[in-house]
Amino acid sequence: MSTPLYQLKAEFFKTLGHPARIRVLELLSEREHAVAEMLPEVGIEPAHLSQQLAVLRRANLVVTRKEGSTVYYSLTSPHVAELLRIARTILSGVLAGQAELLADLKAAQGEGGHKSPRGT
Repeated sequence: MSTPLYQLKAEFFKTLGHPARIRVLELLSEREHAVAEMLPEVGIEPAHLSQQLAVLRRANLVVTRKEGSTVYYSLTSPHVAELLRIARTILSGVLAGQAELLADLKAAQGEGGHKSPRGT
């Protein structure tokens, strides 16, 4: 019996569910990077970055290429970069909607829509 597609999708999104992994994928969306180049950009300890890169490798989201003693990482598919762009677009819309709601709430408060807890 095969794993349902929705379960595979959930596992895929769990893999993406770490800020360091998202940052790595964003960097790799621009171009191939050596580990040493990513360290200051991701802002975590080398051992932690190594762990996060291993998770992304196991998920087949990144591949490595070795040149001398330097290991370079790149995305396995341009669709990963596209997914990150789409996520940014969705978040922008959500945040814009929240900003509008906040502005509406502040406007209502300024119009006397705010009542104290004691009703005074």
